Amino acid sequence: MEKQVFDTIVIGGGVVGCAIMRRLSLEGLKPLLLEKGDDILSGASKANSAILHTGFDAPEGSLEHELVQKGYKEYESIHKKFNLPLLKRSAHIVAWNNEQLEKLPEITAKAHRNNVKDVHIINNEALFEKEPNLAKHALGAVCIPGESIIDPWSAPLAYLTQAVEHGSEYRFNTEVLKGEFKDSHWTLQTTNGVYKAEYIINAAGNFGDKIQAICDEPPFTIKPRKGQFLVYDKAASELINSIILPVPSKITKGVLLSHTVFGNMILGPTAQEQESRTEATVENEILKQLIEKGAEMLPDLKEYIVTSTYAGLRPATEHSEYQIYPVKDKNWICVGGIRSTGLTSALGIASYVSELMKETFAIRTKAVPEEKIIWPQMPSLCEEIPRDYTKPDSGEIVCHCEHVTKSEIEAAFDSAVPPEGIKGLKRRTRAMMGRCNGFNCAHRVTQILSKAAQNNSDKKGQ
Repeated sequence: MEKQVFDTIVIGGGVVGCAIMRRLSLEGLKPLLLEKGDDILSGASKANSAILHTGFDAPEGSLEHELVQKGYKEYESIHKKFNLPLLKRSAHIVAWNNEQLEKLPEITAKAHRNNVKDVHIINNEALFEKEPNLAKHALGAVCIPGESIIDPWSAPLAYLTQAVEHGSEYRFNTEVLKGEFKDSHWTLQTTNGVYKAEYIINAAGNFGDKIQAICDEPPFTIKPRKGQFLVYDKAASELINSIILPVPSKITKGVLLSHTVFGNMILGPTAQEQESRTEATVENEILKQLIEKGAEMLPDLKEYIVTSTYAGLRPATEHSEYQIYPVKDKNWICVGGIRSTGLTSALGIASYVSELMKETFAIRTKAVPEEKIIWPQMPSLCEEIPRDYTKPDSGEIVCHCEHVTKSEIEAAFDSAVPPEGIKGLKRRTRAMMGRCNGFNCAHRVTQILSKAAQNNSDKKGQ
């Protein structure tokens, strides 16, 4: 196969890789994204709590803190241009015993040192005014007004779509196997051919250390940390008004209760280290413990059913800091160890990587003029924003649990980054992700998918 040459290759199609693709494209480059899965978000980024963090609890003075806050501000400034949701719910770190109550002043002080000045302590009386359904043994809380909820799937899709609209490319089902650096260029051997580029950016998530070993000896080792979640029926979301957080430990931020933009309520995540980088299974015993934990915080929750479960793997390392650094003599940048804050920090990371490339490799870029930037519109999946099924001419509703129309499914396949399988379609439309888990609509969805796949195949053959 003929070698395909690009100025930059980004390895890894998670939220960080997609954000980097967007930033480099807006800088006038034409990068290529290589993703081993059959769609973006096939790895660590497919399962998270979907919270846009203020950075109130980030390590002080850290790169993570800087990039989380930078990413938060950029998302705030661009989300409407993409038709992406931003639900400002606020959050409460609830103290359930005296030991936790004693930690609230330091949590607040740290937030202030992190320049999140509106964080404050409230007593249990004020807490119950805001959250009347919480268990009555809550003693008080730290209030974080700026914590918000976003769509964790449409945001990275928007980033990559914008990159593609500006001339960049991507390849799914393309695993990088090895590489060679020669004459100031990298040649990458993949499962889908040979690709050549002057610069490489490693954003491979749970395989970040493995990919980094192609370039140098990585100073970190990925130790996947599994987080399991429960998704409750939409009616349960009325039990809370904000994001309910626990007092964190040294290992994890703990189990939270939160709305989703899709109208559900989630409970989780757990934090379990494991060896496998791909197996994100849910375990019945852990899920039972989660249900009990949820009922302890929110007693009425036991009256509502769990409609689905999911688990995600976070690319944790032995370091508390992000592992972002350039390898100057090999035209390579490592973006590793991006844990649970990656959804928020992705845009900040992308800007940081762009600046690293300019400073380290003296790359000259020509940014796309503001008036010529293309802003692709993402489908509206948020329950608080008018959706397609509410329009008089919306047509057939295929998935009745999530109110997904036939036209929405067809539009997904007619987009700049169409799904190449059922999982990608689910994330783009919510089809088959409702209460019946696809029992009533799977056949119809499959019919539409098959027809769309045939149409796309015919277009490629022309």
